[in-house]
Amino acid sequence: MNARQAIDYIEHYGWSKTRLGLARTRELLDRLNDPQKQLKFIHVTGSNGKGSTCAMLDSVLRNAGYKTGLYTSPYIQTFCERIRVNGEDIPGDDLARITEQVRDAAEAMDDHPSQFELVTAIAMMYFSRQNCDIVVLEVGMGGQLDSTNVIDSPEVAVITNIGLEHTEYLGDTLEKIAATKAGIIKPGCHAVCYDGDPAVTKIIKDVCMEKNVPLRCVDFRGLKSVSRSLNGQHFIWNDKEYALSLVGPHQLYNAATALETVAALRIRGWEISDAAVAEGLANVIWPARFECISRKPLVILDGGHNPQCAEALAASIRELLPGRKIVFLVGTLADKDYPKVMAALLPLAQEFICLTPRNDRALSADDLAEYLIKKGARAVACAETDAGIQAALDAADEDGAIVAFGSLYLVGAVRTAFCESVF
Repeated sequence: MNARQAIDYIEHYGWSKTRLGLARTRELLDRLNDPQKQLKFIHVTGSNGKGSTCAMLDSVLRNAGYKTGLYTSPYIQTFCERIRVNGEDIPGDDLARITEQVRDAAEAMDDHPSQFELVTAIAMMYFSRQNCDIVVLEVGMGGQLDSTNVIDSPEVAVITNIGLEHTEYLGDTLEKIAATKAGIIKPGCHAVCYDGDPAVTKIIKDVCMEKNVPLRCVDFRGLKSVSRSLNGQHFIWNDKEYALSLVGPHQLYNAATALETVAALRIRGWEISDAAVAEGLANVIWPARFECISRKPLVILDGGHNPQCAEALAASIRELLPGRKIVFLVGTLADKDYPKVMAALLPLAQEFICLTPRNDRALSADDLAEYLIKKGARAVACAETDAGIQAALDAADEDGAIVAFGSLYLVGAVRTAFCESVF
């Protein structure tokens, strides 16, 4: 088996659909001698900001001298991005070797694991074999019944900003979703909670009290922006100033959540210097989150795909691109709340160039363009990514900007195609 064959096996349609529950993952890992039990974790869930928070924590811990694993989803350009050690993607040869072992164990099971369960098992084996000091583990969906929740008590359970998402799986209210995400909190860990909706925070507090888990709620009154640009930003958190390479006002809230997590880790005995924290935040890399990939023409990539993300994107555009005419290169999944997503960006749009993301759940470019036209926008549909990029370049004024958003699946394809075709 080579890397391409491994990825083809993992993504086989027959078992790729979402199926929440821990039984299959537990059985699979048991057949693989439970590699996750050799590891320590920071477990991160939430609706928005969890990937950025994970990237910040990984960067800080690496700068503190620890060997880190980082498990995230989905990927932007290459599958191997999902499993990283010390900032490097899992090599294709390692992916192939481990996938063969996981395949043999999976196919001996009566109930074949899902795609995400397979990848989780592969990641655990790789991190264990690499002798990682700590793994920053991003939840795939929800928390309590997510495949990643097979781990024992983490060092810190982190809950970022919570909004309505995946309501068919997680519940149709913020309270139900919060209760599901609070399922990653286990006796013996510390917890950090983004202090957002009061009802959500109360649920997190109640779970921590019930399980006797120390909780740090991120009090954003200690957060102050100093300066922002397309190159990054400076901010003050609890009287200390930091530089942050990630762009957008919302990233300051994620940084504050990461800093509270560092504080919890220090209480648990992890040695993380102030210099490591400063260096980690200043140099963190997390693609497709208001990422500027070109200045002339100005091209921004953002994976925002739900209403909260769209509102954050709109705020970033208003602050960092004031007065510019925006051509949006957009695609979305049909099961997302795209009417609310588009509503946040409609007032800023000169034109929408619509594409179909490469995903079985995609909303077609034609249907999205038709919807936007009915809302009074200028919109056209393009069949191919390259054609969409060219249409956006043709439509953008010299003093305007192209912003690709709506789906990480789409943004990854745009990132690859744009860089190959333009540079």
